[in-house]
Amino acid sequence: MSIRSFTLSRSLVRNLSIISLTAVILAYSVSRMTLPAPATDISASTVKGKQTAVLSGGCFWGMEAVFEHLKGVSDVVSGFSGGSAATAHYEVVSSGETGHAESVKITYDPSQISYSQLLKIYFLVAHDSTQLNRQGPDSGTQYRSAIFFANDEQKRVAQAYIEQLNKAHILHKPIVTQLVPLKGFYAAEEYHQHFIDRNPNYPYVVVNDLPKLYQLREKFPDMYK
Repeated sequence: MSIRSFTLSRSLVRNLSIISLTAVILAYSVSRMTLPAPATDISASTVKGKQTAVLSGGCFWGMEAVFEHLKGVSDVVSGFSGGSAATAHYEVVSSGETGHAESVKITYDPSQISYSQLLKIYFLVAHDSTQLNRQGPDSGTQYRSAIFFANDEQKRVAQAYIEQLNKAHILHKPIVTQLVPLKGFYAAEEYHQHFIDRNPNYPYVVVNDLPKLYQLREKFPDMYK
């Protein structure tokens, strides 16, 4: 089971203010690192209507919250990609043996936000692309960094950006993000959807996810909603 799956004890409730303070300190100590804009993108003129992107990078609660706060994004769903429909259930995926990764499916308007802009936020804010099969306190292949591309254009742009970032040596380690063809996305259980909106004081969220929203607002104020 994930470290996220714990019950709020009295001691945790009592110490929530301390945890919140820790989160604020973490937020203010976030790296000043910036990333260059992707050198290539998918032209908005070549696509019609809303598009989707499926990304994985650790706990889907935080990933979902980051992309929900972007202008041009109309919907974000937490779920699973990489395995079969039969095993796309949280309790089973948490074993790390299903091939699934916790993922988010992002529906966006390319006339307002581009695929490459989503990728920049993915690499800079949403997760650490240099951690192999883990994110922060969570470990296992279900927490791997992966881009599930829906077509050749998404693959081309994502691959080019990874190569661009690796060549620039901006990150402290090589990127381990996988590029995988999207074969299916399966929505997670209802209680996982919009989890942070409904549970803003959950200790895991306070420590691990709220600092990401702070960083998003600080680094992308024109895109934040």
